Amino acid sequence: MSLRTIRVEGDEILRKSSKEIQVMTPRLRRLISDMLDTMYENNGVGLAAVQVGILKRLVVIDTGDDPHVLINPKIIARSGSQTGSEGCLSIPGKSGTVTRPEEVTVQALNENMEEITLTGSGLLARAICHECDHLEGQLYVDLVEGELVDDEEEYED
Repeated sequence: MSLRTIRVEGDEILRKSSKEIQVMTPRLRRLISDMLDTMYENNGVGLAAVQVGILKRLVVIDTGDDPHVLINPKIIARSGSQTGSEGCLSIPGKSGTVTRPEEVTVQALNENMEEITLTGSGLLARAICHECDHLEGQLYVDLVEGELVDDEEEYED
């Protein structure tokens, strides 16, 4: 398990556009593995490569079913609307209300550089949109309706 340092708001790299990935390499496979480990360790549901300082069009998402690896993702369809609370590993301890599509379809390459199409609704749709925004240098705070709020602390007995 290799954990990467998550860049936080204020780091200039988070506002940069990421570059397309042309070929799978051992280094890229390691990055995918490290990103999944980092996401799980930080209780996230998604992570973009830019959030660990790598300007590549790569995201990992796991909303509870199976992890999705999306290389060069492009959202090709959106429908419906959902408004809900959203947070980000790059803006720790905060959340805000954001409106996203209820359902999205994304085309991407998987970790084997095979073309895939993934359709998600609810949380998966929200995560796909959120992570794809990162690839364009956009943060969810740019879309927040109202104010950011402090997340509630969780205490164990």
